Amino acid sequence: MTQMPGLWDRMVPTALPLACARAGTTVMGGAVANHMRVTLEIGPKGKKVVAVAADWPGLARGATTEEAAIERVCSYVPRYAAVAKLAGMEAAFAAIADAEVVERYPGTGSTDFWGISFAFSSIDQQAMSGEALERDLTLMRACWAFFDEVRSRVSAEMQRGPRGGGRDRDRIVRHTLAAEQDWAKKLGVLTPQDAMLTDEGLNAHRDAYCNAIRVLHSQSNLARTWPLRYLIRHTAFHMLDHAWEMEDKDLTAKQA
Repeated sequence: MTQMPGLWDRMVPTALPLACARAGTTVMGGAVANHMRVTLEIGPKGKKVVAVAADWPGLARGATTEEAAIERVCSYVPRYAAVAKLAGMEAAFAAIADAEVVERYPGTGSTDFWGISFAFSSIDQQAMSGEALERDLTLMRACWAFFDEVRSRVSAEMQRGPRGGGRDRDRIVRHTLAAEQDWAKKLGVLTPQDAMLTDEGLNAHRDAYCNAIRVLHSQSNLARTWPLRYLIRHTAFHMLDHAWEMEDKDLTAKQA
């Protein structure tokens, strides 16, 4: 296990990746309070690997090798700190001293194609206590809040680039909400498209989303074929992925 004394407290982006890459070569083990547990989802053709922070929904990044995936997910730790703060978990997140690979598991063809997690780890399929569920829901809500904050401050026009065909902010927002609207059907939550585009309707949708997850959890049921832990982390990831995309393509400074 690779120690990173002081680095996470200072949140220095340039110092984190190398240390985390070394952590990816360590012996797999169990959860420890000051470790970031990382699972590695490996595409069937070995084209992509996704590193998932198992205890921090939304923190996941893909690359072409295990080492690169671990390095990349660690490079996003400073950005995820804002989510942990919104969730009221800033101190616990800052206390993490190192990263540890705890599982490697096979992905799907989509893992190789997109570099995104589309398979379930054994952790995803473990039973969750009510306390653990509420913790994950709090972090998912923090990802929603972060997404809302980002879209409120970035430019309407986005920097052109290969990702998304150069779509602007509102198209990114509509895509993100539409995907979640589709996943909500797995919970029996049917939200009209127009409702997702108003603050009142979006808040109602999100409340229904969380409450439906709680009901399924109380019944020990899946969200159709998806484990609840996976649904939560996948929802959180998609929000953060596009929030960070908007931040990276923001033209506010240039326009000013």
